[in-house]
This record gives sequence, structure tokens and C-alpha cells, in this order.
Amino acid sequence: MYSRQILERKLLLLTILWLAIMSLPVAGAQNQITFWTTEVEKDRLEIQRDIARTFTRKTGTVVRVIPVQENLLTARVTAAYAARSLPDVLFHPVEFTIGWAEAGILDDRSATQVVNHLGKETFGAGPLNLARVPGGYAAVPIDGWGQLLLYRKDLFEKKGLSVPNRWDHILQAAKALHNPPLIWGFEVATDPGETYTQQVFEHFALSNGVRLTGKSGIVDLDTPEMVETLKFYKALARFSPPGNLYWLHTRMDYISGRAAMIIWSPFILDELSGLRRDQPVVPDIAKGESGFLARSTGFVTIICGPKGAAQYGQINYLGITRDADKASAKQWVEFLLNEGYLRWLGMAAEGKLPVRKGTRGAPNRFIDGWKELEFGVTTRARISEFYGVDVVKTIAAGIEGFDRWGFAEGKGALVSKIYGTKVIPEILKRFLNNELNAKDAARMMDERVKGLED
Repeated sequence: MYSRQILERKLLLLTILWLAIMSLPVAGAQNQITFWTTEVEKDRLEIQRDIARTFTRKTGTVVRVIPVQENLLTARVTAAYAARSLPDVLFHPVEFTIGWAEAGILDDRSATQVVNHLGKETFGAGPLNLARVPGGYAAVPIDGWGQLLLYRKDLFEKKGLSVPNRWDHILQAAKALHNPPLIWGFEVATDPGETYTQQVFEHFALSNGVRLTGKSGIVDLDTPEMVETLKFYKALARFSPPGNLYWLHTRMDYISGRAAMIIWSPFILDELSGLRRDQPVVPDIAKGESGFLARSTGFVTIICGPKGAAQYGQINYLGITRDADKASAKQWVEFLLNEGYLRWLGMAAEGKLPVRKGTRGAPNRFIDGWKELEFGVTTRARISEFYGVDVVKTIAAGIEGFDRWGFAEGKGALVSKIYGTKVIPEILKRFLNNELNAKDAARMMDERVKGLED
């Protein structure tokens, strides 16, 4: 018994000594923060890590850049929150911003301090308003893009088809150009597990005046406009390949020349132009003409339905978390929106529009700088070289007027749950599979979304 007590005391003393040693400052040790990013492509990751290395040389703080697939982001954040191991800074889309702030995941006080320090007036009002909470902002906007309908201008001209900016024009063209398996008339999103399906469907719903709430402020998706949208979406799906389609399928088929129309973000512009060696553009190869598909593609920003018109838009934010080293996290966010900003936008200039227009001293610094950025991976070029100045202006012009469900009505937290659960794509898929009719699908969407508020 005596020897056991001696042994336990020795172990206790050794443990205390080890903890004391571990708590001593280590010569040359650096402060470290963690940054989660959904920009997971290899080339974009390297650019982010290079920006982080520049930040480290300037400040002495190391930034660990951790890639997280966007489709897994909510699950990863939820688990980290429960374990009190959130990253210091989260790059994330707007649909999660308000919900995460209300859940205590994001520190709105730190974000508001960053916005005020950089200057509220240097940001676009629209992106800031989407993240507004009592007393300030839930997160700091960093970039954005507007969703596009891409279509084959050359094929439309041959058939004498109208620009597909209206529902009737879209359906008419899809039917006229549909010739599977050579080419599909219109590829819609149908995968129930993908955020992309919510984005595409929501764009069409918005274009027909479908809002998340009615005039009373209560969720109201069980409407004639929603039923009409569901029927239109199903009609389009008849001109799409079978199976669960998501962004990879639609992009691949378009640059392979097997889709006449798709809905995508501007991020497709570099693949479309043939600037990526790993993404061959089949129509260019077939024609023996570099840039053929890019020049033969038209872009629709605002889609018009029978009862509305809209362009779906996405704004991305930098959120400083509850568990963050607040001082270092704020310093990193400010660096990304200042010295590192054009480098950040330049990793995918076609899909990263500047939401911070400039600085107090140079109000248009970042807008003007963005216009000069090149895009592409294997080969680099300005967007205007492939698509023309008008396309560049069109892409950049809409960022203040992007439309989304729920944010203007103060339902940002509910939007987070809708995107996190993917309840709309799930019911939409059941409707497309003929398990539900349009009225039942609209009613079920309404009931399930209302249930998320409870």
C-alpha cells in the first residue's frame, strides 16, 4: 500500500511538472489560427495558402487553411460547435450566416468591428444588408456571383429561336433542340442531396413571384405560383438526362456539347473558354477552333416567369466564430479584404465579384482592379477577351440586386435550416419521380418549412 502511494505521488508530480513545462513560452513559437474554406479546388487552395503565407510574413500569425466540401459544411460546423472546436474564421455562403449567428456559432460583434474599421461605405449596401443583425453584421461579405442561364447561341440562331429569358422561350427551345443522346434540350438539377438543386429551383421559383413568406410574414409556399413553378420544372426535366443531376453533370455535358441550356454560376467561364487543360472543350476540338464554345454561348441573368422576374445571387462571407482568437481572426479577415483582396478575387475572377468596392482613399480600387484580373488555370486571359466587355458589365452589374428567398423578410435563420436540411430538393425529387402531384408537393414544402421554424 505504502509503495503504491509513493508511486501515485510521483506520477502526480511528474504530471504537474509536464504541464508546467508545456505552459512555458517556446522560443520562436508562432500564433496560429484556422481558416475553413469551401474553395477546395487544388489551384484555389494553393492561392489561399499563398495569401496565408504572405499574411504570416507580415504578422507572424500562421493560418491553417482547411478545405471543406460545401455540401458537408453544415455537418462539419455543427459537429465542431458541439465539440467547441470551431475554426477561427469560416468562409461560407449567405444562407448560413444569420442562422449561425443566432445559434451562437458566429461572433457578430467581431464582424461588425471589422466592417466599421474598413468602412461601411466601402462595401456594397446589398451584401451588408443580407448579413444585418441587431447592432451590426453577422459576418463580413467578401465576394459574390449571380446565377446564369447559359445557352448555345449558334444552335438557337440555326433554329430561329428566341433568347431563352422567358419560360415559354425556354420550353420552346428545349423542345426544338432536344436530340438525345447527342444533345439534351435543358439540363436541370435533380439531385436531392445537393445545394445546387435548391439554387436552380429557387431561381425559377423567384422568377414566378414565389416568395418564402406571404404578406403577413408567415411562410407560404402552398400557392398557385409554386404549383405553376413545379409543373414548369417538371416539363424542363423531360429534356434532361435521367438520374440525379448536379453541377458536375451539367457542366460536363455543356462543355462536351451535349446540353443546349444549363443553369450555372459564372465559375464555369474558365472551363467554357478552354483555359483548363484538364477540362477539354469538345465543340472547340470538333471545330478545330479555340474559344468556339465560349463565343457561341449566350448568357441570361434575369429569367422572366408568368408572374415575376429574378436573378438568383450568391454572396459569400467571412465569419469569425465564437471559439476564435478574436484579435488574430479580425486581422486575417481585414487582410483578405485589403492587401490580399485582389489576389483572393483573382483565384476565380469570373465568379468572385468584389463586394468591397474600394477603400476610403480609393473608392473604386477593387472594382477597377477586378476588371483587369485574368481567369483560367492552364492559360490565363481577361474575361472580356473571350466574352466581350458587355458580358463583363452584365456579370458585375447585378450584385446589388440579387434575389433570394427570405432575407428581405427577416427569415435568414430559416433559410439556413432550409439549405441545411435540403428539404426542398428532397420533395422536388419525389415530385419529379411522380410520387407526388404538384399540389401535394407545394403543400408538403409549405408544411415542412413551417416545421423548421418550430
